[in-house]
Amino acid sequence: MKKNTKRLLFSGLALSMLVLLSGCVNVKNGQPTGTVWNVLGVPMANLITFFAKNQGLGFGVAIILVTIIVRLIILPLGLYQSYKASYQAEKMNYLKPIFEPINERIRNATTQEEKMAAQTELMQAQREAGVSMFGGMGCLPLLIQMPFFSAIFVATRYTAGVSEATFLGMDLGKQNLILVLIIAALYYVQSWLSLQAAPEAQRSQMKTMTYTMPLVMLFMSISLPASVALYWFVGGIFSIIQQLITTYIMKPRLRQRVEEEYKKNPPRVSTPKRRKDVTQKPKNTNQAAISQQHKKRNAGKQKKRKK
Repeated sequence: MKKNTKRLLFSGLALSMLVLLSGCVNVKNGQPTGTVWNVLGVPMANLITFFAKNQGLGFGVAIILVTIIVRLIILPLGLYQSYKASYQAEKMNYLKPIFEPINERIRNATTQEEKMAAQTELMQAQREAGVSMFGGMGCLPLLIQMPFFSAIFVATRYTAGVSEATFLGMDLGKQNLILVLIIAALYYVQSWLSLQAAPEAQRSQMKTMTYTMPLVMLFMSISLPASVALYWFVGGIFSIIQQLITTYIMKPRLRQRVEEEYKKNPPRVSTPKRRKDVTQKPKNTNQAAISQQHKKRNAGKQKKRKK
């Protein structure tokens, strides 16, 4: 899959996050319903109420604590997904000298047939080198995480008492611009860290993505109450922690692992035989005209002989 396509898919995923979060839990007449809410959302809402009222910590601290618990539970899944994606990215970077000539032929193809042939060659080369065309980003870890995100998202908004509570002078039932700007800044830091993990050749192409997630979070948070924004604030801190682990711990080890793997077992990428051009080329116009004249002359000579 091309890098531009991956970026487009990532942007679409980020922009549709709010729809996915609210889609896993149905809200009817101001009350959440559905299997995800009953299984995950209700225990989270009860835990928020327990910390806020029974322990006397208030709803702001309760939301922070429950968000931390939920994020700690799903953190291994997020790290696993980052591990798989980073492993494939390091393979792609190591094998770039092999793939780049094929990518160059794809970019410079003048016909659809040439482009398709080069794309087929690239897919075959990636398969033989043990590289996933989708970057190793499986959907299963994300699908497992989504119900948790959806449940905590709805719990922070619809738990009884949250909308009337305050935290550090913030009305949790209303929007708070300062908290929204802090969230945008956190996700900018997370995007900047992910940019540092990318190879030098790709950084210039990925710079626009540095601003995509912060802007998405800005527009999503600005229309929601501070209770939800508080959940995203904690989530932003966890995203930074996960990105730090990926960038400075996971990727260097994976880079070393990939180098050792390919040194022991060098990649054997076979180049498929190109099909010969069997199309009949048109004859030179001058030659065709000359042969036509010869035919006319021969025909004239034959008529004279008959007479």
